[in-house]
Amino acid sequence: MRQRTRVKICGITRVEDAMAAVAAGADAIGLVFYEPSPRYVDIEQAKAILRALPAFVTSTALFVDPQPGLVQDVIDKLKIDLLQFHGNETAQFCQSFSRPYIKAVAMQADTDLVTIASQYMLATGLLLDTYKPGLPGGTGETFNWQWVPKQFSMPLILAGGLTADNVRQAIKQTSPWAVDVSGGVEQAKGIKSAHKIQQFIEQVNVEYLNGLNA
Repeated sequence: MRQRTRVKICGITRVEDAMAAVAAGADAIGLVFYEPSPRYVDIEQAKAILRALPAFVTSTALFVDPQPGLVQDVIDKLKIDLLQFHGNETAQFCQSFSRPYIKAVAMQADTDLVTIASQYMLATGLLLDTYKPGLPGGTGETFNWQWVPKQFSMPLILAGGLTADNVRQAIKQTSPWAVDVSGGVEQAKGIKSAHKIQQFIEQVNVEYLNGLNA
């Protein structure tokens, strides 16, 4: 039976944006602990957002080549379910904390996902994002979805330039475990649009229902 594609709304900076994601049916939200990002949140901002989250919505903390102390501080002070690493972190580093993790992969034509999956075998998924020199994510651009294998040894999360206009085609072409969106549901950098979130998740669900009825 076809699985429903999960949805993560990343780069949440406000309680009202988290609530809009929840109301629309998001499975997870992402909080960015990377200061150069316009979607960066500090511990206090994150605490307020997480306090408002209901049960069964996964809270994800995103890092880019962090110091171990930062990751541990976030774990100690916040109710974080999942870690997301977007830099050059080793598998040993990623699995050294008391939380499950996903590893982002900057996709290129010669990216060897099989080798990466074997290196990060304890990851709960690989997040496939657009490669752009000097940017660890948040490019707002898609990559070539033909590079995504239809069958794979671990869950694949599709990211990079997704919007309500292209997410159905993305799911149809790649059959990912989940999709991850940030800029594609914003009205300004770091500020989400409740309407765009709703549209995005509706399109994901329409594709799922179409698949069931095919």
